[in-house]
Amino acid sequence: MASSLLDKREPRIRAMFGNIARHYDLLNHLLSLNIDRYWRWRATRLAPPAADGPILDVCTGTGDLALAYDRAAHGRLSIIGSDFCLPMLLPARDKTRRRRAADRVRFIEADTQRLPFPDDSFQLATVAFGLRNVTDTDKGIAEMVRVTRPGGRVAILEFSRPRHWFIGPLYRFYFRRVLPFIGQLVSRSRDSAYNYLPASVMQFPDGEELAAKLRGHGLIDVKWHPLTFGIATLYIGTKAVSASPA
Repeated sequence: MASSLLDKREPRIRAMFGNIARHYDLLNHLLSLNIDRYWRWRATRLAPPAADGPILDVCTGTGDLALAYDRAAHGRLSIIGSDFCLPMLLPARDKTRRRRAADRVRFIEADTQRLPFPDDSFQLATVAFGLRNVTDTDKGIAEMVRVTRPGGRVAILEFSRPRHWFIGPLYRFYFRRVLPFIGQLVSRSRDSAYNYLPASVMQFPDGEELAAKLRGHGLIDVKWHPLTFGIATLYIGTKAVSASPA
C-alpha cells in the first residue's frame, strides 16, 4: 500500500492533482485551520523580494504563493507561476484576473524538472508544498538553482515532522487519521490523494537533511526556519556568485 501511495511518476501525480483541483483551496485552508496562509505570508517576510528582477514560483498549484509575493512586492515585479498540472492552474488564473494582477503575474504549464527558462533568470525561485511531489527531487532543486541568478535565492516551504514531545504525536495522529478521512470525504479523490499526502511527508527529508541537499546543489548560506512547532519549515539558500548550475 505504501509503495503505491508514493508512486511519484509524472502521469500519476498530474492526474491526482487534476482530480482534486476544484477542492484544493478549500481543503488546504480547512485542513490546516487556515495556518497555510500565515506560512506563505511568513515566507514572503523571511525571503522578501528584492527591488528588481522577476520571481518564479514552481509547483505553483492554484497560485497562492505567487500571489502572496505579488502583494509583498506591492505589484511592482513580474512573477511567473509554473505547474505541470493544467487543472490546478485554472483557479490560479481566475484569482489573478479577480485581483487585476494578470499584467504582472502569469501562470504557465511547465515541469519543474525541465523548466523552460534560461540560466540565471530570476532573483528568487520559490516552491510551497510541492517539492516533495516532484518525481526526482534533485532534478527539481537543480532546475530551481539553474534559473536563479547569481546572488539570488531559492526558498522552499514544505511540510516537516515536528519533534516536540506533545505536538509530534498529536500531529502524526491528525495527519495519518483525521486529515485523510476529511480530505477523501470532501474531494472524493480517485487516487487517494489525501492518503498520499501524509505518506509523502513522512518519507521526505526535512530539517538539516534537506538543508544539506540544498548545499549539495551549490547553494550557500542555507538556513531553515521551523514554523508552527515544525509542522512546516522554510528553507532559504543563496546562489553563489561564482557558482555554475548544479
